[in-house]
Amino acid sequence: ADELCIDGGSAGGYTTLACLAFRDVFKAGASYFGVSDLGALATETHKFESRYLDGLIGPYPAEKAKYDARSPINAVDNLTAPLVFFQGTEDKVVPVNQAEMMFNLMKSKGLPTALVLFEGEQHGFRKAQNIQRSLDGEYQFYA
Repeated sequence: ADELCIDGGSAGGYTTLACLAFRDVFKAGASYFGVSDLGALATETHKFESRYLDGLIGPYPAEKAKYDARSPINAVDNLTAPLVFFQGTEDKVVPVNQAEMMFNLMKSKGLPTALVLFEGEQHGFRKAQNIQRSLDGEYQFYA
């Protein structure tokens, strides 16, 4: 486990952040448009996704305590692993502030981190050069 890294996008990005925040297994991680604050997502995502978390966690705000307990952003003090964020600036599903908030907390804690924004990209990268750039960036971050 000394050289094990984790990455994921969207819900997989949340999994990446949660594994790094709530477990001590991985050496580093890369979050692609991942969810760091479940409560913020419940109130800020677009209408189509707005009730998505109700079936997974419970209705918001009635189950706010569960949302808070399961949000990686509330467990930044547990983080010790380097973490890179890749995020589209036009993402309406997982707004860019999800990555920015987590990145700023990591930076203030003095942990190795990077935030790479992709202008005009939405939830999931569509342009081949951005997909390649994110994969190259992840590799370079780990190196």
